[in-house]
Amino acid sequence: MSLDKFIQDGQEPKVIEKIYSKIETMLNRDETVTYIALQKKPAVTLLPDSITISNKRIFLCEFTKLGLSTNFEIFDWKDIKDIAFKEEIFGSKVTVIPFTGENLSIDYIPKTQARRLYQLIKEVLEEIKSTDSKEDNRPNLQTAQTVVKPIVPIRNIYEESENEIQQSKIEESPIVSAVPEIETPKFEPIAEPEHTYVAPTVIREYEAPAPTFTPAPTPIEEVEDELTIKLKKLKSLYDKQLISQSEYENKKADILSQL
Repeated sequence: MSLDKFIQDGQEPKVIEKIYSKIETMLNRDETVTYIALQKKPAVTLLPDSITISNKRIFLCEFTKLGLSTNFEIFDWKDIKDIAFKEEIFGSKVTVIPFTGENLSIDYIPKTQARRLYQLIKEVLEEIKSTDSKEDNRPNLQTAQTVVKPIVPIRNIYEESENEIQQSKIEESPIVSAVPEIETPKFEPIAEPEHTYVAPTVIREYEAPAPTFTPAPTPIEEVEDELTIKLKKLKSLYDKQLISQSEYENKKADILSQL
């Protein structure tokens, strides 16, 4: 990556290269370095302190023990409350003010770099504040759904009756329309063919005629004669044991002798 954009305000290229190589290893995904401001003391300083800003964080870097050790103070943008700087005879003193903890300052920052650093940090902080205010003003849809209820108006019978009367007057009054009336085409009904009802022919199965029975001739009863009647009476008396057998035989012989 070209580091030319980080040395436009008089930064030392070799120091920028060394600081950037350390910061690059700590960058997150989609995080890019925006600006690097270097300390410049009146005396010669091989490894000056620096302030690096990215699109997500601020890095305050301090070299100690002749460059063998490095202290980093890293803040997310949401943890920064404000930025301030004070111009002095030899450069400016830049102070980072977090929401919690102590303020951190780096002095001897060249005035041009301090002003540029202040401008960039202020732009990011203002953008964060505007985003937070929009989120705070956003209505809570769930609360609105649970709390706000539609007000059902109370029906007024008299107003309804007046509205109905006015509505009926409007309906009865003729409405003059500027649009010419369009004649509706008349369609003559299509004559349907006449259908003559024909009764269906019922085919019946052949039924054999019921058999006729000729009544048997009534036998003609023969008129019993007097002798037969007498014999029957005689037999009846004998069966009832009203006469003896000898009397029955004698009387029977008398009747039969009359033949």
